[in-house]
Amino acid sequence: MPSGAVDFGYLEGFAAGDLTVVREVLAIFAQQAKAWGGALDAGDPGWRDVVHTIKGAARGVGANALGEVCAVCEAAGEGDLPAVREALTAAVADIAAYLARPQAP
Repeated sequence: MPSGAVDFGYLEGFAAGDLTVVREVLAIFAQQAKAWGGALDAGDPGWRDVVHTIKGAARGVGANALGEVCAVCEAAGEGDLPAVREALTAAVADIAAYLARPQAP
């Protein structure tokens, strides 16, 4: 069951209720999250670019808390990377729960 890390109603509304599109977008986000996770390390010189990318993608799918954590990290610095990783994990878990739900016929 989703925890609330993602506002699925936002994405459903944006996609005009086309749940096929919603599911595709969420699957792409979850797939990308695997690649992003490895770059969320202060030793990675591109961490800030990755955080910026996650921020935009998160806001696009309705993961508003993740988007906000990313915005704070962009401004505050690498010390907030653990919070980004935690929020990304929560959003991906919510997405997995959403995608695991049976689709209506």
